[in-house]
Amino acid sequence: MTTVRIPTATYRLQFNKNFTFRQAREIVTYLHHLGISDAYASPYFQAGAESLHGYDITDHNKFNAAIGSREDYDAWIAELHAHSMGQIADFVPNHVGINDPQNVWWQDVLENGPSSLYAPYFDIDWRPLKTDLHDKVLLPILGDQYGRVLERGELRIHFDGGSFSLTYFDHVFPIAPGTYRYILELALENLAEFREEDFYAEFQSIRTALEYLPRRTETDPERIKERAREKEIIKKRLERRCAEAPQVQRAIEKSVEMINGHIGDPRSFDRLDELLNAQSYRLAFWRVAAEEINYRRFFDVNDLAAIREELPEVFDAAHKLLFELVASGAVTGLRIDHPDGLYRPLEYFEKLQSRCAKALRVPLAKDGRAIYLIVEKILTGDEQLPKNWPVHGTTGYDFANQVAGVLVDHNAEGAISKIFKRFVGHSLHFGHLVYAKKRLVMRISLANEVNVLGNMVDRLSEQNRWFRDYTLEALARAVRETIACFPVYRTYLEPGKPVSEEDRAVIERAVAAAKRRNPAIEESVFNFLLDLLLFRFPENLDEDQRAAHAQFVLKFQQFTGPIMAKGVEDTVFYIYNRLAALNEVGGEPQLFGLSVEMFHQRNLGRQHDWPASLLATSTHDSKRSEDVRARMLAISEIPPLWGRSLQKWRTTNRRFKKQIDDAEAPDAGEEYLLYQTLLGTWPVDLDGAPVPSVGPKFVARIQRYMAKALKE
Repeated sequence: MTTVRIPTATYRLQFNKNFTFRQAREIVTYLHHLGISDAYASPYFQAGAESLHGYDITDHNKFNAAIGSREDYDAWIAELHAHSMGQIADFVPNHVGINDPQNVWWQDVLENGPSSLYAPYFDIDWRPLKTDLHDKVLLPILGDQYGRVLERGELRIHFDGGSFSLTYFDHVFPIAPGTYRYILELALENLAEFREEDFYAEFQSIRTALEYLPRRTETDPERIKERAREKEIIKKRLERRCAEAPQVQRAIEKSVEMINGHIGDPRSFDRLDELLNAQSYRLAFWRVAAEEINYRRFFDVNDLAAIREELPEVFDAAHKLLFELVASGAVTGLRIDHPDGLYRPLEYFEKLQSRCAKALRVPLAKDGRAIYLIVEKILTGDEQLPKNWPVHGTTGYDFANQVAGVLVDHNAEGAISKIFKRFVGHSLHFGHLVYAKKRLVMRISLANEVNVLGNMVDRLSEQNRWFRDYTLEALARAVRETIACFPVYRTYLEPGKPVSEEDRAVIERAVAAAKRRNPAIEESVFNFLLDLLLFRFPENLDEDQRAAHAQFVLKFQQFTGPIMAKGVEDTVFYIYNRLAALNEVGGEPQLFGLSVEMFHQRNLGRQHDWPASLLATSTHDSKRSEDVRARMLAISEIPPLWGRSLQKWRTTNRRFKKQIDDAEAPDAGEEYLLYQTLLGTWPVDLDGAPVPSVGPKFVARIQRYMAKALKE
C-alpha cells in the first residue's frame, strides 16, 4: 500500500525577486524549530521578472530566473530534506502570462496564427462573429484608439537577427514571416544600384522563398510543420545575408525607417498600417476587450490566457518539469490553482494523480491518490467538495470563513443591520445585489464570453426543428439570466456519466430563479436551456450534434465561475459592507455569524470526509490579515458604541467631503468601509491602547487600499 505524505503544519513562502531560493534555504532551520512540516511554495516557474505573485507563468518547464537557478533550488530542497521537511508546490494549470515575450507558445501563435504549432494549446475563437477578426487574435493593449496610437509613432518596427518585430512601449510582438515582403520590397528598391551583385540575387531568392511559405491560415499538420521549419531557415538566410553584405543591412534599416512613418504626416503611416493589418493579431484599444476579445482568459485579465489542459499534448508539455520534481522528491504535495477554470476538472485530477504515481514508481492506490493534493475550490452555502475527486481537500477558504463566523455575535445582527441601513441611507438585499452585479459583469467585463455561449446555444437550436424558432436574443438572455441566478461557482457534469443530484439541484434552482425574474421570456426557452444543461438531449440528434451539445455544457461550466468571482468577490464584497471582515474569498457576509455548535458540526464533517484538508486562517488571497479581521469582527459585540462612534465621525469629517459630478465623495457606503478599515488597522502601543496619531506611511497605505476598493 502506498503511503501519501500528509503535512501537519505548512508555512507559505511567497517567492519573487525579493525572496529567493537562497533566502528560503536560510530559514529552513527556523521553520523546522517552529514545527513546520512542509514548505508551502508560491509558483516559482518562469514568469515576468517583475512578477511578485508568480501566477503569470510564461513557461511551466523553467524556473523563474529572478528567484534563482536550478542549483539554488536544489540546495533549498536538500536543506528541507535534511530537516525531514516536504514541499507543497503551487501549480497553475489553467492559464499562462502572455504579456512577456518569454512565452514561446503565445509568441508563436501571434507570429503564425492558426498555423502555429501551439494554436490548439489556447482557447481561441478563430471564427468570431466579427469577420474582421477571422484568423486573428484581438490584443486589447493600446492606451488609446488604434489610429491615434499609430499616428503618434508609438508602434515601431524593429529588425534584429534576421527577423522583424513590433514594439509598443514594453510590449513586443513578432511580425509574420510571410509579411516581411512589405519591408523587403522597399529594401530591394533601395538596393537597385547593386542589381549585378551576387547578394542582390540571394536577397531576391529570400523574397521568393517567403512567397512559397505555407500561409498562416494553413491547418494541415504537414504544411504547418513545413511552415515552422522553413520560416526559421529563411530568417537565418536573411541574418547571414545582412552579416555578409552590409548594404543589405543598411537597405533594410532604411526601409524600416520609412515603414515607421513620421509624426505629423498621417499618410506616412499607411505602409505600417497595411503591414499590421496583415498580421495574425489585431491591436486594439483596451476598452474593447469585454465585447470583442476572442481568447479565453483568467477572469477578465487580458494578460492571462487560458490553456487547454484537456488536450494530452498540452498536459504533457505543461507538466514535464513538475513530474521531474515529483519523481526526485523535491515536490511532495501540490496545490492546484483555479481548478474551476478547467474543462474537465475530474479528468485532470485523475490524470495528474496517475502521472504522479508513474513518476514516483508506485502503483496508484485504490482511492486514486498518489500524492498530497489540495485544490483552490470555493464552496458556497452547503456545497460540498465532489467526493469523486482524487484530492485531499481544499486550500482552506472554507475553514477561514468558519473561524471568522464563530467570532461574530450573531445576536447583534438586527442592531448592526439597522446601523448599516441608517448610515448608508437604504437597505441592501444581498441576493438582489449579487444578481445585479453578476449581470453588470456580463455586460461590462465578460460580455464576449456570454455572447459566445449565446451563439453556441443558438446554433444548437437551429439544428432541430422543434427549437429553431427561438431567437438568438431570447436564448442569449436566457443564458445570461441563468448564470446571474447560479448559486455556486460551477457544476461538474461529465459527458457519458450520470448527472449528480447536487449538480441537478443547482441547475434546476438557477433556471427556476431565472424564470421568476424574467416572466416576459417564454418559459419553453428556459426549459430548452435546462434540458441542455442536464444532458437531456432530443432523441433525433446524431453523434456530432450530441458532441456539440456536450461541448456547450462544458463551456458553460467554465464560464459561470469567473462571472461569480467578478460579480461577488470583486464587486459585491466592496459594496455590502455591513461587517466587512466577512467579505473574504468564499465568504457569505449575508450570514451574520456561525454558532459554536454549527462550527463543530462543520469540523466533524471535514474530519470525516476530508481529514487532510488544509486549515487556513489567512491566505495570499485574503483581503485582510487575521488581526485586522478579528478587530473588525468585534464590532458585532459593541453595536451601541459602534453606532454612536459612526455618527460622531461622520459629523466631524463632513467638511472634508467633496461634490464630484453631482455626487458626494466619498459616498456613505465608502465612508462606512473606511471607518471599519481604520478600526481594524489603527496602530496600538505596547499596552494595546490606540496611538494618538499616525504617520504618512499609514495614511498612504489606507489611501491606496481605499482607491482599490472604490475601483472595484
